[in-house]
Amino acid sequence: MNMKTRNNAYIPVLSLLCCLALPACQKLVDIPPPVNSLNSANVYSNDATAIAAVTGIYTAMSTADNGWNGVGSLYFYPALLADELTLFDFNNPSYRPFYTNTLLAVSPVGVNYWSNYYLMIYYANAALEGLNGSSTLTPAVKQQLLGEAYFIRAYCYFHLVNFYGDVPLALTSNYKVNGSLSRTPQAQVWNQIVSDLHIAQGLLSNGFLDGTLLRATPDRTRPTQWAATALLARSYLYTKNWAGADSAATVLIQNASLFGLGTLNGNTSTRAFAKNSSETIWAIQPVGTGIRTNTGEGLVFDLPAAGPNTSGTYPVYLSNAVLNAFEPGDLRMTNWVNSITAGVTTYYYPYKYQAGRLNTTLIEYSIQFRLAEQYLIRAEAEANETKAGAAVTDLNVIRTRAGLGGYVGATDPASFQTAILHERQVELFTEGAHRWFDLKRTGTIDAVMGAGGACAAKGGTWSTNWQWYPIPTTELTANLSLTQNSGY
Repeated sequence: MNMKTRNNAYIPVLSLLCCLALPACQKLVDIPPPVNSLNSANVYSNDATAIAAVTGIYTAMSTADNGWNGVGSLYFYPALLADELTLFDFNNPSYRPFYTNTLLAVSPVGVNYWSNYYLMIYYANAALEGLNGSSTLTPAVKQQLLGEAYFIRAYCYFHLVNFYGDVPLALTSNYKVNGSLSRTPQAQVWNQIVSDLHIAQGLLSNGFLDGTLLRATPDRTRPTQWAATALLARSYLYTKNWAGADSAATVLIQNASLFGLGTLNGNTSTRAFAKNSSETIWAIQPVGTGIRTNTGEGLVFDLPAAGPNTSGTYPVYLSNAVLNAFEPGDLRMTNWVNSITAGVTTYYYPYKYQAGRLNTTLIEYSIQFRLAEQYLIRAEAEANETKAGAAVTDLNVIRTRAGLGGYVGATDPASFQTAILHERQVELFTEGAHRWFDLKRTGTIDAVMGAGGACAAKGGTWSTNWQWYPIPTTELTANLSLTQNSGY
């Protein structure tokens, strides 16, 4: 986000713009929009407007995904960068640079995660300042909103540090400070993520709350302490804090009263990707207009009878790399992959989200954290803690649900890491940015994307520098303290 271009009086009110989307987010906020004029002095003076301001951040996350170019589009662009999707609309200027790994810093196309995530961080920082300065909110409401703001900031920095490496660490809404920040070393950013999540754990509710933040709800769309714990487990895994990852994942796995593995298919609430399934730890509620009523994943992936096209509506289908990764008899291939034959060609596509795009009843939310990932996190952590038996047991929980036999390979950390990476590939395909981030954090990205690998198969030429996104030139021009990633 180009923070230098913003007027000082404009900055404190930015988070209020999210409130404009409130009527489209009735599940998240079960209260009427405020009738009085809002400004930075009074937005955090009462429960309704404070809740609306923070809820607006989730609304912004969801509505930005309408065009697949916001923070909610993690299932699309990182999958194009990696080896998960085949681009049918090959000459589309918004998609081809991602698919062929030829992103440019000048006039970047497609999604600009840098600006989008820093905007969300601004909202979170403004909320923290407003909430901490308020003495008139209901204590329980204030506590929950503070926890949500810390969680949102950690969630955004988690993605920024994985996309860009060293990134500026903005912890206030002061545009003069933020507009001249240099890049902070990754280790320090990770420390901030972990710190924010620990604070969030202590503030967030242990149950799912409705829009008043005072009543329980079946909707799993507001963060709880369990969402903070899930992101903490993921963050510990990425930073190789094996004991921390093991411990955090265990907390979630043992909470059987709230969480359990769903079924692979079926049109009931037990299906893993149905809204509010027991497998969901936190999800983003779809918000949009017109034809968009369910998830962006269904919007992009569920192909019509005519198959993919070049009109910008159905630009991709599932890659052979994913299809070939499934073992014979894997029920995830049967239930989470669908196909359509158009002419003489059969196209396979992700079918985790099955509602599609056309004005259908809202039956799915975009899941950000689910229990299956926590089993895989704990298995990987246990293998690196030399707890091979426990690691195999956790891996087999996931394999059993998929109708597969138990793992029979080597259990040394290196061999088991390969097995886990494979299991994550077929369990988490086209979810979030799991595959792209996994290839980077495990040091396997050059082997998968390099000579004779996925990048060449997609029509590109790989450079190890391209595992990091370029910082947009507009940001470098506005902030001379920033430096570009190598290779751009």
